[in-house]
Amino acid sequence: MKCPLCFGLVCLLVCMWPSAFSKECFFCEITASTKCPGTKMSCAEDEDCFVGQGAALGVSLIQNKGCTRSINCGKEQPVAHMGVTYSLVTNCCHGNLCNVAPSLKVPSLFLQLALPSILMLGLL
Repeated sequence: MKCPLCFGLVCLLVCMWPSAFSKECFFCEITASTKCPGTKMSCAEDEDCFVGQGAALGVSLIQNKGCTRSINCGKEQPVAHMGVTYSLVTNCCHGNLCNVAPSLKVPSLFLQLALPSILMLGLL
């Protein structure tokens, strides 16, 4: 005895298989704007969502979002934008649309240099 409902469920699962396991992330081009809402995009199996943050002396920060291979996560790379070469760090996250949150601002150079000194004084 054949089960028409079972056949329908199997067909539905086969048709939905790729979308059930694909990861979605937000994508936006490199921008100096503080807002980078992005559009949804699908990633490959070996990719994670990321938020890229870039800095260069004397200019505003940049950011972008999208999918990247896992081996690129946490790495710093030079990126040219509007005639300036920025140092861009790719911060990855895991899960669907995990890069939706607004990115954190890079602390000022003063804070980056002062914080270790403050911590060292506190330990003495």
